Amino acid sequence: MTGRAFIADTVALVTFFTATGIVNERFVVGMDWDEVAASRMIGAPLMVLTARPYGLWRDAVLARCSDGTALSDAVWDSVALLSFQVPIYVAIIATGGARGAELAIGAAGAALIMLALGRPYGLWLGQVRHWFGLPRDGGMTPMSSGA
Repeated sequence: MTGRAFIADTVALVTFFTATGIVNERFVVGMDWDEVAASRMIGAPLMVLTARPYGLWRDAVLARCSDGTALSDAVWDSVALLSFQVPIYVAIIATGGARGAELAIGAAGAALIMLALGRPYGLWLGQVRHWFGLPRDGGMTPMSSGA
């Protein structure tokens, strides 16, 4: 089941954030299609590396913090995505040369995006897991090896 969970979480993250990244980079940022393609090619390996750890993180946050209501799940999905992905994004743009105000603006923008996309991504992740025959919530504790 571990391999299936890795693949499901990876498929979910890559498909969701490739689609949203393309829309953002092309239609919000105004990047040319070749720049969008280059950006997505750079991002893909990072998504593969972080998809399953994020899935485990998200499951742990929801299991510990959510009371199971739709509103609570929405809030904690957003908090989970924000707390996991924004530090990674800040490290990426800092490595790319962002400093000072650029870093702050980049972090703030990423935070807003992650807050907005947290619940839609959580629902997508659950759906992809379901298609792979897995529980939508990961069905495990964060340090177990069962999924």
